Amino acid sequence: MRHFSAPVQRVCCIALQQREASARFGKTWRVMRCMDNIQTKRGGSAMTEAGRHRRGLFLLWGLVASCALGGVAMAQTSETGDLSFELVDPKVLRVCADPRNLPFSNEKGEGFENKLAELFADKLGKKLDYVFFPQATGFVRMTLGAHRCDVIMGFPQGDDLVQGTNPYYRTTYALVAKAGSGLEDVDTLEDTRLKGKHVGIVAGTPPATNMAIAGLMGDAKPYPLMIDTRFDNSAQAMIDDLSAGKIDAGVLWGPMAGFYAKKAGSLHVTPLVKETTGPKLVYRIGMGVRPADQNWKRQLNKLIQENQGEINKILLDFGVPLLDESDRPLGAETAKKAP
Repeated sequence: MRHFSAPVQRVCCIALQQREASARFGKTWRVMRCMDNIQTKRGGSAMTEAGRHRRGLFLLWGLVASCALGGVAMAQTSETGDLSFELVDPKVLRVCADPRNLPFSNEKGEGFENKLAELFADKLGKKLDYVFFPQATGFVRMTLGAHRCDVIMGFPQGDDLVQGTNPYYRTTYALVAKAGSGLEDVDTLEDTRLKGKHVGIVAGTPPATNMAIAGLMGDAKPYPLMIDTRFDNSAQAMIDDLSAGKIDAGVLWGPMAGFYAKKAGSLHVTPLVKETTGPKLVYRIGMGVRPADQNWKRQLNKLIQENQGEINKILLDFGVPLLDESDRPLGAETAKKAP
């Protein structure tokens, strides 16, 4: 990088200020410069200083006016909820999603997050479009962070990778067992009925820690957490093993447990809400947007509030075990008041 002396930098700065002022204030600025030149010829250096002082005041007035106008524009944007500076395309609901991750989303639009996106697009009067990317390492960076899409439909509240909306459902990890197995009502991994049982668990998930504390890992069957969803499905593999009698029970994230158990039939899903040790298993789920997209976040919060009943119906249709703030299961009737 080239470096210049202080006098040259100062002259360049003054020239730039004069050029900007001329473009902004036109004839008025040229008249003032003409008066300064005349006064300089008449009064020498004293008049030159006066002219400089006047020009400085004029520039200051212009700066104050510009800031005031900018503040008004920002206030109007905030009040009217203008999204043209926040969204990829204000006329399109552009969703970041996994192409093969049921029950959440897929390219065919069969997941509950697809259905929620359709609901929101309809309420907003926008076209719905997707940017698909496998929901693994780099998902947020390559989609929302790269400004390729504007919302992730499901994200745990409190995750600092995104700015979260208000939560629209609350759920937990759950135990899946066969009807008649004697494990249907187990609501904590500390239950002694699980001792010596072959329990399926996705390695690296929070309940794996709870199982280790409870002394269940010696007989557990682990399933991989990091998979390519185009080819593998740990939840489906666990449910298949449970149906075939290869394991006695399985622990899955609530939406997956409810969805795959419903597909298999004759399986019972019990939310794990009575844990006293280990990490929490109950989470609030909202939507994820970019940290700077405040107007967009407010609009989504408004949609969540106004459409909670329809949102809950979609979730329940997919078997998601919904919980209220007291960890009680929500059915079709009570779900209207949640979360």
